[in-house]
Amino acid sequence: MPTFLPRAASAFACSILMATGLMACSNDDEVSSDEQARRAYLGLDKSIDKALQLGFAGFNAATSANIPPQSANGDASGTMQVTGQVDQGSSANKGMRLNVAMTGYSDGEFTVAEDEEPVSITYSTAADAGTPPDLDLQLKNIPNGTFTGALVGNFEMTGDLGGSVGLNLTLSGEIQDDGTGKVQRKAGTTHVVGTATAGDGTYNVDVTR
Repeated sequence: MPTFLPRAASAFACSILMATGLMACSNDDEVSSDEQARRAYLGLDKSIDKALQLGFAGFNAATSANIPPQSANGDASGTMQVTGQVDQGSSANKGMRLNVAMTGYSDGEFTVAEDEEPVSITYSTAADAGTPPDLDLQLKNIPNGTFTGALVGNFEMTGDLGGSVGLNLTLSGEIQDDGTGKVQRKAGTTHVVGTATAGDGTYNVDVTR
């Protein structure tokens, strides 16, 4: 089972004091496993938009079944890369089978509540962690139609949380011509629903962007 490490420095100091008999640490500052899963997801929330943007950029740039690899930087550190394949032909309905890989990726600190310290988590999908997460998309009535899809897979965490977080998300929304003949998502129509699971905790995701 993954080991969570929120506020590692405080936990280390606590263990030293307990070992020397100076104090008994309480659990008052610990958060529930479901809350840890929530925080694990919140650190990835912005990256879902980036992954979709990279997927659509690859779709627009594809001249064969394999899309040109698309990459973006984390707001604070690291990189994300999307690779994969797209259906060929003249059909107005096409599918994409993509992989999302991260290396030392972080969008920076985020605040869970006004009275709590900011949280910072870095994510990676190293080769030894298994297959990179899958991002599968189905585009209907291109260019002015809809899309559905799923983002499923595990991300390794370091920083204020350790271990891994597993996403199992379904995606849906509208697509449109960007004015140059390329396809883009229509702002404000993307619905993301599903679960983020970390350790014993689960967070139910339901957001629209």
